[in-house]
Amino acid sequence: MASELTRQAVPTAPDEVPVLAPGQTFKSVTDTISGIVLTLKTPLFWFANFGIGFLLLQLFLLGVTMLLFKGTGVWGINQPVGWGFAIINFVWWIGIGHAGTLISAILFLFRQQWRMSINRAAEAMTLFAVICALQFPLFHTGRPWLAAYWLLPYPNTMGMWPQFRSPLIWDVFAVSTYGTISAVFWFTGLIPDLATMRDKAQGRLAKTIYGVLAMGWRGSAAHWRRYETAYMLLAGLSTPLVLSVHTVVSFDFAVSLIPGWHATLFPPYFVAGAIYSGFAMVLTLLIPIRAVYNLKGLITERHLDAMAKVMLATGWIVFYGYMMEAFVAWYSASYYEGFVIWNRMTGPYWWALWALVFCNGVMPQTLWFKKVRTSPVPLFIVSIIVNVGMWLERYVIVVTSLHRDYLPSSWGMYAGTVWDWAIYLGTIGLFLTLFYLFLRVLPMISIFEMRELVHKKSPGKHVEMME
Repeated sequence: MASELTRQAVPTAPDEVPVLAPGQTFKSVTDTISGIVLTLKTPLFWFANFGIGFLLLQLFLLGVTMLLFKGTGVWGINQPVGWGFAIINFVWWIGIGHAGTLISAILFLFRQQWRMSINRAAEAMTLFAVICALQFPLFHTGRPWLAAYWLLPYPNTMGMWPQFRSPLIWDVFAVSTYGTISAVFWFTGLIPDLATMRDKAQGRLAKTIYGVLAMGWRGSAAHWRRYETAYMLLAGLSTPLVLSVHTVVSFDFAVSLIPGWHATLFPPYFVAGAIYSGFAMVLTLLIPIRAVYNLKGLITERHLDAMAKVMLATGWIVFYGYMMEAFVAWYSASYYEGFVIWNRMTGPYWWALWALVFCNGVMPQTLWFKKVRTSPVPLFIVSIIVNVGMWLERYVIVVTSLHRDYLPSSWGMYAGTVWDWAIYLGTIGLFLTLFYLFLRVLPMISIFEMRELVHKKSPGKHVEMME
């Protein structure tokens, strides 16, 4: 049964690249997507990427073990750079998680058909990115079993409560809400497909697991009506999170009085940067998966083109933010604000600033050309460069605003230690491990939404949907 919400979508114009390749049927769509999970032959590509992720995960465990035994002294933080990789990587991971919520909620409300092939993987990416981000505020305390739980407000005999005027506490509420709603939204969308997997699975164990997760779904009219109501409500709840979460994260910097951080510009350009890096990560993950699993009929050039256009638009907003930072520092006539910007451009960390300008400002201009937007290899390269650039952006914001303060005698340099890099690269391993496990056990593309697309293209011709 097709959803009335998506049935109302405007059909693709004849001269546009379709969101679904010709010749697809209900059966071919179902078999292609479910076959990735139910096949007994896992491709070497999966083992290679899962293996890399798992090895990096061991690096994370080693780095965390060293941190817990010796404390945060193993990190490169010092005076005056009291914040380092922990906040840089936290903000970077939260930003990466933004694309999933945008694709799932906002594009759903705007009836964008091209979201249907990528929303499931983007939602999973969001959850795993939030998990990776939460590692840093958890472990930056050094002894999380002694300090981390004080971040949450709960009645206790000691009468201790979090400092609610601190933006770090705002992060706790914003990110936990974001993660919770995203998880519920993701699982709700999975329910019809879990029922399909239950019916197609051969092994008894697989049937039982998918059956339990499907929560008794039978595809009745009542089930679909409740599903549509719940999905619409969750989409409405998720939409404000796209704007609120990274806005709150930007307050970590913007509400301070430190030159280079104290800027009202931060909330909008942090949100744009989050969407920018999120779409870059979606492309980084899906382009090779699309090729290896032969999903070009479901993830077409139209999807690549649309995601590249979103990257181009948000990339320009981010680049405009960089220029306005410099302009406001000059126009304000504040010596200290001007010094921070000039120090970024010509000081010891000049290489980081100009590298991020190249990665986030210059390289994405190639996306003006349709051939680049629809060519997997160049687009994959651009997406990786953007991810690197967005990490450098956070590095520049944190380090160059702190390493030279008001007293030259207090100036210092900052560099991550081997344990900083171990934990950072380890969270990438955690992310890859979780993502490729998801790819192996759950349908990465929404089966029932792709069936709806088939129905829109040629209604009434695919009776095998009932099989």
